[in-house]
Amino acid sequence: MKANVSDRPVIRPLPAIDRARQVTEALAHYVEDAKLKAGDRLPAERELMSALAVGRSTIREAIRHFQALGVIETRKGSGTYLLKPVSKATIHVPLSFEGANLRDALLQTLEVRRGIECEAAMVAARKRTASDLVNIEEKLNEMERVHIAKGTSGPEDLAFHMAVYDATHNPMFGQLLEQMRETFVRFWTHPFDRQDFARRSFPFHRTLFNAIAAQDPQAAREETLKILDVVEEDIKEMSK
Repeated sequence: MKANVSDRPVIRPLPAIDRARQVTEALAHYVEDAKLKAGDRLPAERELMSALAVGRSTIREAIRHFQALGVIETRKGSGTYLLKPVSKATIHVPLSFEGANLRDALLQTLEVRRGIECEAAMVAARKRTASDLVNIEEKLNEMERVHIAKGTSGPEDLAFHMAVYDATHNPMFGQLLEQMRETFVRFWTHPFDRQDFARRSFPFHRTLFNAIAAQDPQAAREETLKILDVVEEDIKEMSK
């Protein structure tokens, strides 16, 4: 008796690789093949754009990825330099989840976010500088402006959280987020096709900033938990 065709496993199409990731991988290969050492200069931005046939924004996004991982630095007026020898295997090890069940995947990721973001908020409250506060508030003001105008502000929300990470003065927070960016970004791209996802958390970003400004780690932790509690409630409610 022949098996029913409908009972066969489905071969799903591969996800498209975004251009920034392709550039990141190409640069990793170049560093490895050219045997570049710490202190060596990378090709100029225009040279990379021409060689890889991509735009300036894509090159810059890939460079930001390398910077977040602490493997290169850009010196104004001089160029971009390698801080440590790397390969594709050592600079691009994305942590991701099985996306078959978005609800469960988001809840699992949220458990990790709670640990990282609560600690980051507390450290930022202890270590932030005056310039850190200026940066965080700039990102917050832009988030609020876009949110009021459009009712949502995903990229601006992410930029605000990145500014908090920067205020910890611990590069490992940013490096961890970079490695998990593909996973975490699900929270800023309208899960369940809902523009109002986590909208109720919007006011708590201002109170989180106030706690960091007041150098109150416990309050910073509590405001972060309020944001993430709203996210959890919306995941459960919107996935019914």
